[in-house]
Amino acid sequence: MARTAEAQAGPPRSLLGEVKDAVTPRATLLVIGVTVLQLLFIASYVGALHHPKPKDVAFGVVAPGGAADRTVARLERLPGKPLDPRALSDEATARERIANRDIDGALLVDPDGTTDTLLIASGGGKTLSNALISLITELEKDEGRTVRTVDVAPADAQDANGLTPFYLVVGWCVGGYLCASALAISAGARPAGLRRAVIRLATMALVSIVGGLGGAVIVGPVLGALPGSVAALWGLGALITFAVGAATLALQCVFGIVGIGVAVLLVVILGNPSAGGALPPPMLPPFWKAIGPALPPGAGTWSARSIAYFKTNNVTTPLLTLAAWALLGSAITLAAGARRTRPRLQGRGKRRNLLS
Repeated sequence: MARTAEAQAGPPRSLLGEVKDAVTPRATLLVIGVTVLQLLFIASYVGALHHPKPKDVAFGVVAPGGAADRTVARLERLPGKPLDPRALSDEATARERIANRDIDGALLVDPDGTTDTLLIASGGGKTLSNALISLITELEKDEGRTVRTVDVAPADAQDANGLTPFYLVVGWCVGGYLCASALAISAGARPAGLRRAVIRLATMALVSIVGGLGGAVIVGPVLGALPGSVAALWGLGALITFAVGAATLALQCVFGIVGIGVAVLLVVILGNPSAGGALPPPMLPPFWKAIGPALPPGAGTWSARSIAYFKTNNVTTPLLTLAAWALLGSAITLAAGARRTRPRLQGRGKRRNLLS
């Protein structure tokens, strides 16, 4: 019996044969893809965050007469162009511009004394406000002057390092692409026809509504980590989650399972480090600073901070960006579903004609 079993099993295969049997060409391609994403993850995060320094920070100067122009000129000549200064008429204008998120800080020059005032907004990112404090304090010291700091839009005491809006948005994004991925590759799932595409998008919308509310309640009433309207954050969370989910479904329709990797590339590898979370946009390298506002994490983080600390000012463009991701993702998913449904219907029609 033992010899019969050995004879049926045949001679033992070589190690190479075992490897070829265990690692199929499809698995090989997926492993290569994962390795590439891994290396891109390292390159993107380290490239964006390893050497933070301010660059062209929108900055106001309030000073009497020619002192404003002289101060602006001095700030423009700073090595590396950390500031993009402009003269403003008065303190009220400076405060209004900061509240509207048109500028990130302002220097109020006192012509009758030696102490000037620096206006900052730590709600827009503590790393940036700390960099402005350090830079202006050093400049004032060189001029034999001192500076006092006024935070006109302070981050909440429970918002450690001003990162809660970013982490909240990251959570919504993760929920979006994980839910879409589960819908796309769940057991028995097949390429979506039109009906299946509608069901997936409807499911994604329901998850977005629940997830948006849950995130807003957790950071607000439950943990007290972020101020701002719960209703506004709920709406933002629902939009972010659906935008990322619809985009992931669309990419899966176009590229198959590889589309999920493309979604990870856009949202996680490129989107998170460029979102302005750990480092606000003026402190990011040019590439990440340029792409951040166009990707869901960046548009979402800007909007969450505006809701929490800036009275929902200056959110039109980022909300339109998120809406564009949601609409485009939905349109591609539905179009791909309709395209797959049409041949099946035509095939059924031909079979009926043959039977008639």
